[in-house]
Order: sequence, then C-alpha cells, then structure tokens
Amino acid sequence: MYGWIWRHLPGNVWVRALISLLLVLAVIYVLFQYVFPWAEPLLPFNDVTVDNQ
Repeated sequence: MYGWIWRHLPGNVWVRALISLLLVLAVIYVLFQYVFPWAEPLLPFNDVTVDNQ
C-alpha cells in the first residue's frame, strides 16, 4: 500500500517526502478532530466498577 502511494505521488524524492508528511499530518488531524470525539462515548473507559468506600 505504501509503495503504491509513493509511486503515485508527483515530484522527486524530497517533494514526495513532503507530500507524505502532509498526508500523515492530515490523517492525524482528522482522527483527533472527528473520529476520536465521535468514538469516545462508545468506549467503556468511564465504566468504573470500583466504589470509593
């Protein structure tokens, strides 16, 4: 998959590296802004079974 992406990016090695970095940053941004907030209520992290006594 990564080889396919690398072969289809335009430019020389430095341009491809820059575009790859921008793509990774865009994926991270989308995950933190949209995917993780959407999935947070569905995850059981706040289901605590230990009582404070």
